[in-house]
Amino acid sequence: MISAVRTALALLFVVISTTLGALVGFPWTWITGSADVLYAIAMWIVRTGLRLAGIRVQVEGIEPINPAETYIFMCNHVSNLDPPILIPAIPRRTSVLVKKELFQVPILGRAMRMADLVAVDRRNREAAVNSMRAAEEVMARGLNMTVFPEGTRSRDGLLLPFKKGPFYLATDSGIPVVPVTILGSDSLMPKGSTLIYPGMVRLVFHTPISPKRFTDNDELIAAVRREIASALPPSLREANLDSAS
Repeated sequence: MISAVRTALALLFVVISTTLGALVGFPWTWITGSADVLYAIAMWIVRTGLRLAGIRVQVEGIEPINPAETYIFMCNHVSNLDPPILIPAIPRRTSVLVKKELFQVPILGRAMRMADLVAVDRRNREAAVNSMRAAEEVMARGLNMTVFPEGTRSRDGLLLPFKKGPFYLATDSGIPVVPVTILGSDSLMPKGSTLIYPGMVRLVFHTPISPKRFTDNDELIAAVRREIASALPPSLREANLDSAS
């Protein structure tokens, strides 16, 4: 019952504050040509919504990340909570590869376009290639990029196969990849659940990996996968490493 009330309160806050935030953020973005204020409003809404839902976030390993540099953050994916937990923890503004269907949501879709988020259509190869080109253009303007390379949520914590597009993006751009492991979000909002349960989530940022170190894309994929798996609980870590070998 308490979780249902917290979930409803958090969602109500997000809906109302997003509408009010758009009244400020949209005109400011149109006038100035900068989405920084809109992004700051969005991050405040997300952080406050998580607190209302009773979610606490413990961040580890962020110190080596230079806020002045551009990175591609790649994280495992086990819950719908993962993006709102991860994105506010990233130093400096980040773009995100987002399923194109979300761009059809009123207000949210317009805000994502104004914030330079990149729509992805994985069912269409040509559209997916164009999405990677758009992502590279966004990063060339100094924005980070955040990607969930599995493409969908894992039900059991085991890493799913990684999509190759984001890794071509890394090798083509030469921008370092920061592997990130998220732990605990699956129990707070499991796949298929509409309720958010209070609790602690750990975010583990790993050392940036330069794509220039690798001779081919598969080696980069394997390296990022190993880093993400390295912070998982022992049983999942061993299972993931075995499946990758």
